[in-house]
Amino acid sequence: VARKNETVTRAQMGAVKMDVKEMEKIPVIFGEKDLLKTLQLLPGVKSAGEGNSGFYVRGGGTDQNLILLDEAPVYNASHLLGFFSTFNSDAIKDVTLYKGNSPAEYGGRLSSTVDIKMKEGNDKKYVIGGGLGLISSRLYVEGPIVKNKGSFLITGRRTYADLFIKASKDPNARNSTLFFYDINAKANYRIDERNRIFISGYFGRDKFGIKNDVSAFGLTYGNITGTVRWNHIFSDKLFSNTSVIVNDFDYTIDINTSNFNFQVKSQLIDYNIKQDLQYYLNSKHTLKMGFITTMHTIRPGSVESQDTFDLDQYSLKRKYGWENGIYIQHEWKPIKQIEINYGLRLSTFSVAGPHDYYTFDSEGNTVDTGYIPVGKFGKTYVNLEPRFTLSYNFVPDHSFKVAYARNTQSIHQLSNSSIGFPTDIWVLSSNNIKPQIADQVSLGYYTTFWKNHFELSVEGYYKHMYNQIDYRNGAELVANEEIEGDLLYGTGRAYGGEFYLKMNVWKMSGWISYTLSRSERKIPGVNNNTYYAAKQDRTHDVSAVLIYQIIPRLSVSATFVYSTGNAVTFPPSKYYINNTIVPMYTERNAYRMPAYHRLDLGLNYDLKTRKNYEHSITFSVYNVYYRKNAYIISFGSNDEGQPAITKTYLFPVVPSLTYNFKFTVPEAKKKPKK
Repeated sequence: VARKNETVTRAQMGAVKMDVKEMEKIPVIFGEKDLLKTLQLLPGVKSAGEGNSGFYVRGGGTDQNLILLDEAPVYNASHLLGFFSTFNSDAIKDVTLYKGNSPAEYGGRLSSTVDIKMKEGNDKKYVIGGGLGLISSRLYVEGPIVKNKGSFLITGRRTYADLFIKASKDPNARNSTLFFYDINAKANYRIDERNRIFISGYFGRDKFGIKNDVSAFGLTYGNITGTVRWNHIFSDKLFSNTSVIVNDFDYTIDINTSNFNFQVKSQLIDYNIKQDLQYYLNSKHTLKMGFITTMHTIRPGSVESQDTFDLDQYSLKRKYGWENGIYIQHEWKPIKQIEINYGLRLSTFSVAGPHDYYTFDSEGNTVDTGYIPVGKFGKTYVNLEPRFTLSYNFVPDHSFKVAYARNTQSIHQLSNSSIGFPTDIWVLSSNNIKPQIADQVSLGYYTTFWKNHFELSVEGYYKHMYNQIDYRNGAELVANEEIEGDLLYGTGRAYGGEFYLKMNVWKMSGWISYTLSRSERKIPGVNNNTYYAAKQDRTHDVSAVLIYQIIPRLSVSATFVYSTGNAVTFPPSKYYINNTIVPMYTERNAYRMPAYHRLDLGLNYDLKTRKNYEHSITFSVYNVYYRKNAYIISFGSNDEGQPAITKTYLFPVVPSLTYNFKFTVPEAKKKPKK
């Protein structure tokens, strides 16, 4: 019999907790278990594109998702330009997704919060495990620091796609670079019955390069995070968590030719201090309260050269911002059938010096400048964010829920690409860029049936967004000190319905999800000041996952996805300049990419377990029926000078094979006393 599902009984709405063990059986590209691609199979969550670990939640952009790894924000959660996610499944303990209705303790993004907790390690035995795949391998070690008092976990992962490139017959390909590696580490120690310390960190790096006889291009990027958390128990009712957190994302572009060599660098660093208190008054009342303070530092870009040719050393000015959040939250159960969760978050953001600011006219031209010195603060924004959820269990195993939440966001990503790259630009709120704000109202029905083997939820939502950002025609986002003059601001709306049916019966488990939605923007100066589709707008999105346990050691799985194509801007006509075809663009996002669909199959076989040793083989096939899903559609001309449309797709049928293993180090036998 399946366990009682808290999705029905708890007041929290729009939240999904992922089963990590179930995730491991879902077939994915290259056989690499992928947390973020699994999240994209849930209702209201949509993939940002083929092979991309970015995702959209309820009509928001990829930058409107707060991704936390042991409380540390992760700004770029992908490897190999989006084909792998940053998160090694061997290091993950649990994952919770909040779709806009997050508790008051979370803030800073409009659309969602993905709260990822790392494993703490085995405090009784030493264990070594990992996996060997066709394109990447991983290894982890865990064990006690002091038995029953402290433990550690270290995981590492690396792809060896670069080794396959070296075997190419093309000399230019052999000189190319393409790989990533990452390391997760965590340790904890129980000082006494009331105090415990946790230390965790992540380090990941990607390297991509193309080289020939006359030039070379290289891109290196990655994340570093670190968290130190002190857990203190004041009493059996009052608990405290105090955290110091740092996160760093940076990239470097190297360009070398026979004439010059230079580097372009960018970096984003946050320093955070966080305090949370939880007070259990009684069985009906629980209070949570706390604060977080964050100092943002952004180095938008710099150009450095060691060469002797005439290139000015150039650097965009660093940007600084101070962000704070204070919250209080009350979980209240007035009667057995009703649970209420409400709270209030006070968010502030201050522009910090040194800072140059600009005033622009209606055409985006600079008309005035100003300066904030070091140690001083400029424009400050203050926002109240109320949160409220009510759950009514009118009969056993059936509930209705209603929720309202306001979220604000003070850091923004600028991208003129429909795909998304690590080199996309991050900017802070300023005199011109106001924090984004979203008000979301949602209503849902939840039930479990047939002895809790089936779980059904239906949710509807409407979200109105303020201070949304778009670009002037011809906007220049790269190396532009006065980039704010190329930005436009307006409103947005997103609304839809989500259907989710999950099952765990007999030998079968899985789910089917369907989302019907719209996401639109209204920006003065774009599309005659009327609503137009956001690039993440998709009318239909379907995902189906089935896992079947044939025998105790053998299971098969299948995943099918279908979605309406992204909204894109295509040229409806063309003209000629000097006998060259030039496409003419009119309405923004008025066209659609072709519909996307794909079937993946997988097989997982647990080999015979030996003493202290477990191992298995996972085989999967991505895109079984060879669907040529469009990645890019480009407009140009052919060799005869005639107009031509080119469709680029990424993956044909992709098989993969992975061998997984786990070895438990046996304890040394104690010598008998004489």
